[in-house]
Amino acid sequence: LECDLATKLVGQPLVRQQVMKGVNDFLEKRNPEKPLVMSFHGSTGTGKTYVSSMLIHYLFQGGLQNPYVHQFSPIVHFPHAEQIEQYKESLKSWIQGNLTKCGRSAFLFDEMDKMHPGLIDVIIPFLGPSWVVYGANYRKAIFIFISNAGGEQINKMTLGLWHAHKDREEISLQDLEPAISKAVFENPQSGFWKSGIINDHLIDFVVPFLPLKRHHVKQCVVSELVQQGLEVHTGVIEEVADSIPYFPEEDKIFSSTGCKTVASRISFFF
Repeated sequence: LECDLATKLVGQPLVRQQVMKGVNDFLEKRNPEKPLVMSFHGSTGTGKTYVSSMLIHYLFQGGLQNPYVHQFSPIVHFPHAEQIEQYKESLKSWIQGNLTKCGRSAFLFDEMDKMHPGLIDVIIPFLGPSWVVYGANYRKAIFIFISNAGGEQINKMTLGLWHAHKDREEISLQDLEPAISKAVFENPQSGFWKSGIINDHLIDFVVPFLPLKRHHVKQCVVSELVQQGLEVHTGVIEEVADSIPYFPEEDKIFSSTGCKTVASRISFFF
């Protein structure tokens, strides 16, 4: 996992550092004090879903297809705000039932920025340090929250630091934490709005994904060409990188869509 994060994940030194620390510390303990809870934040195309699937791939045979790996999307599983009480009961029962089957289960919550406020708090009893809740021992479980919330603030701070001549590789977690907290945990539109998960400090690692620069996009193009078994042609790399929108408008430093559209843009050339 550490090797793949270093070689396949483009431009995210903080992510490598935080994810490896979280996973190593957690797996070294025969009886961890609480489940591992990580929250991934950043704009689209920066690698949040990619890292979560990579992490699951190494921890569970069959990766995301493993029966003990469970994914939730608010749009798919919790679409109607008026049914939130029903969703709460279903979600609690689902997690309780699956942890009863296997304490070493993983739960991925995608698009947390679209989650109805208050819904996620139903899982609070499963995230803390108690030994048994609802008859299930759940301390070896893993919870990953994925969200675009905070992405705009991370981008602004990264750009501000760039203007201050601080390279993005020098950015620390401490540089970004205040902005993420304000955008994610104090935002009425966020699934974590007034959440006990935040108030009780149940998230172990808040992981920021930085915006990608042009040379990172080019690395993504090369990786995608190799993965598709296509010729790595310099002209194609440059044209795909040039076709992607960058911000700010006057400087064009960071990709507005990360590497998200690289695969679809490559298809225009073959």
